[in-house]
Amino acid sequence: MSIERICGGVTAAKGFEAAGAVAGVKYKDRKDMALVYSQAPCRLAGVFTSNVVKAAPVLWDRNAVEHSAYGQAVVVNSGIANACTGTAGYECCKRTAEHAAKELGIPMEAVLVASTGVIGMQIPVEKIIAGIEELAKVKSGDIEAGTAAAEAIMTTDTVSKEAAVQFEIDGKTVTVGGMCKGSGMIHPNMGTMLGFVTTDIAISKELLQEALRADVQDTFNMISVDGDTSTNDTLLVLANGMAGNEEIVSKDDRYYQFVEALHIIDETLAKKMAGDGEGATALFETKVIHARTKEEARILSKSVICSNLTKAAIFGHDANWGRILCALGYSGVTFDPEKIELFFEGENGRIQIYKDGAAADYSEEEATKILSEPEVRVVVDMKMGDFEACAWGCDLTFDYVKINADYRS
Repeated sequence: MSIERICGGVTAAKGFEAAGAVAGVKYKDRKDMALVYSQAPCRLAGVFTSNVVKAAPVLWDRNAVEHSAYGQAVVVNSGIANACTGTAGYECCKRTAEHAAKELGIPMEAVLVASTGVIGMQIPVEKIIAGIEELAKVKSGDIEAGTAAAEAIMTTDTVSKEAAVQFEIDGKTVTVGGMCKGSGMIHPNMGTMLGFVTTDIAISKELLQEALRADVQDTFNMISVDGDTSTNDTLLVLANGMAGNEEIVSKDDRYYQFVEALHIIDETLAKKMAGDGEGATALFETKVIHARTKEEARILSKSVICSNLTKAAIFGHDANWGRILCALGYSGVTFDPEKIELFFEGENGRIQIYKDGAAADYSEEEATKILSEPEVRVVVDMKMGDFEACAWGCDLTFDYVKINADYRS
């Protein structure tokens, strides 16, 4: 059965509710707290930042994923990251979970927490508690409630980020939906800045975790805005089983159908993050084909989208292929530069810019036209094997510096 994209986000799947509220944690004029809640207990899976410096919510959630019998709610705040906040930061997570559990009528161990924003500031817990009370009152299962939650977790994001799909298993309609936030300090290496995926599928915890851990390697771990791995990177999946399918406990066709659906959600959200990088004017994709191994394809493609010089050239609509070749060359992968070929692609065309160790015969005007589009792709043909990979980033603009020069204020 085909997988169909549908409207919605974290409330698209059966039994999930959400809300967004103004709590005044740091911002004074916008929603800054979100709730995701399931009417039934959920299998939990999660991946987290590889940064040695881990925010208190990461420690709390990692413990929940590993040891809690189930999860049923996530409370998120924006504005303050609750990172580098010592014992007081972890106590804030505990009090958040305790109060949410009381308001929702679920065990404290079933509450996960997440924070994003400025590092080093303490969260005013009394505002979090008041926010939880408001969220619990207004939570809803409609699409608008999911969007309100997605808006409430934004920091420097310019747009909220949601996605949802549906398909059939065992004659039952299964839905996977999600939301994420991330615009700066994006170079995950384990999860995303903050991401939450909900599904009504019935699946074992072990297979849910395995599916997630494998899929991030080709989705969230293949994006970068600025090369900075956040202290707060968290990606959670909650599966409540309310679709009514027979529980998936082995890697059968149903499992791989779910994996495909999860990949669509993860890739869609990851690309939304990359395209909304701080100050960005374009989504910048690098696709490496005919690489020797899958890992080499990943390394090569990510090296290009992480190159500041290449990102700046994309911003300037400058077909400076030398910067791309340079980034490939210092990636750590060995290859013969005389054999590879480079192409620019956009919605309105494709041109070859490099072959046989030198510039191809191409029109600078046509190249500039392609590079001026909102989505730009570089294709690198390694001519070495049968493997490929994609990585996503954005251009590097004046506004990126402006945003990060006064972020704390």
